[in-house]
Amino acid sequence: MMHRRLARDYETKPERSESMIRLAMISNLAKRATDEITITWHNP
Repeated sequence: MMHRRLARDYETKPERSESMIRLAMISNLAKRATDEITITWHNP
């Protein structure tokens, strides 16, 4: 899980939480656009 911070409600301000979600979405979209492979602990 690359964005562990989003799994829990650590943020006290909704704006900060929204910003973290947006950063995670940008990261995911950039990886998809560049065909970058994320190394994970699970090898299928």
